[in-house]
Amino acid sequence: MTDEETLNKAGIRVTAVRLLIWRKIRHELDGVFSLYDLENALPTVDRSTLFRTLTLFSDSHLLHSVDDGSGSQKYCVCHHDDTRHCSGHIHLSCRICHNTYCLTGISIPQVPIPEGFQVEETEYIVKGVCSHCQARMEK
Repeated sequence: MTDEETLNKAGIRVTAVRLLIWRKIRHELDGVFSLYDLENALPTVDRSTLFRTLTLFSDSHLLHSVDDGSGSQKYCVCHHDDTRHCSGHIHLSCRICHNTYCLTGISIPQVPIPEGFQVEETEYIVKGVCSHCQARMEK
């Protein structure tokens, strides 16, 4: 599916700026990213346009937000099941460099939910020290 088709399927009107932002996210930013990361990747696009577009993409289930405890809102591209809902995956967050990584091949485990509770969102964050920071600490 082309990038234009992806936006159309999500119900998003395709504009040059939205397409530019989606292509940057989808093809150049790796895994979890913040508004700050996107600003650095697209310095010619103003911050408010980037923020509004991230919100639109999140509301349309192209992205999901990741609360890794860093205090900075982060985003990750959704991997969809047939219902257009994000199939949840696990994230690793480094307490040293504050980078967050997607483990897209590992789904969030099923959790028994009490009857009557409606689940809207599930996050699974594993916090620790990434291999890069671990190697620097060992020197």
